[in-house]
Amino acid sequence: MRACVGAAALGLLMLSGCAFRHEPAEARVNAALSPATAVTRDLLGLPPPKGKVAVAVYGIRDQTGQYKASPDSAFSTAVTQGASSLLVKALKESGWFIPVERENLQNLLTERKIVRALETPQPAGTPAVQIPPLLAASVLVEGGIVGYESNVRTGGVGARFLGVGVSSQYRVDQVTVNLRTIDIRSGQILQSVSTTKTIYSYEIHPSVFKFVNVKDLAEFEAGITRNEPTQLCVAEAIEAGVTYLIAQGVKDGSWALKDAAGLSNPVLQHYMNERDSGLSAASPAAPATQQAAM
Repeated sequence: MRACVGAAALGLLMLSGCAFRHEPAEARVNAALSPATAVTRDLLGLPPPKGKVAVAVYGIRDQTGQYKASPDSAFSTAVTQGASSLLVKALKESGWFIPVERENLQNLLTERKIVRALETPQPAGTPAVQIPPLLAASVLVEGGIVGYESNVRTGGVGARFLGVGVSSQYRVDQVTVNLRTIDIRSGQILQSVSTTKTIYSYEIHPSVFKFVNVKDLAEFEAGITRNEPTQLCVAEAIEAGVTYLIAQGVKDGSWALKDAAGLSNPVLQHYMNERDSGLSAASPAAPATQQAAM
């Protein structure tokens, strides 16, 4: 009988070993750069522009109105409030834009006043140190996190044989980001895109339930849960939105490529043609995924 229990425990370990796709996280790890997504690689893989565009971002607001469900917190929002910072990072890394500070412009102006105050008075005959003027933006990027839907799809599966079993459950949420570029001189909206990213969570739970004898019961349980970080999903949706804005701008003639040969870039072609072909924007990482598979 004990041999049966040992075999059952061994079977549990084998099942859990096959089911665990990721090792449990360590209790403490050093800080590191945020992981790059497939869309990040697409963003960095775009051909260079003829000239970078000065762009201003005043704020990307959370327009979902969604809060985390109890018992987590009734006052904590479901999505990050730092979308503006994520957008500025994506614009900077793309190599197509020169972001200028606008969200905390008052702090910048205060520091410039302090510099001017420290420079005066100067000794007689000393030329005054001139602070260069602020760079004016030619394009404004507006938008927001317009949707967050939880439990878009849920499900699970389980099996048990002779007291040894394993079960799994999953849940799919969805976040939607809208971005648009605006010509500052005319106020005309140049491009507008909406990108959607699914947020995937799953749980795997193997177990052993076995009677050693008539009175003694042996029970073993294990489990692992993996939740895709919401802020990384928002960042990926924003990066996809920036890539689509660049592709649409090239197609509409709003901005130009450094070399006409860059028009044949496979990443650029994918993002330019996806809208026309009617494909869903929920899978913007296709080019990088296909390249990785190759």
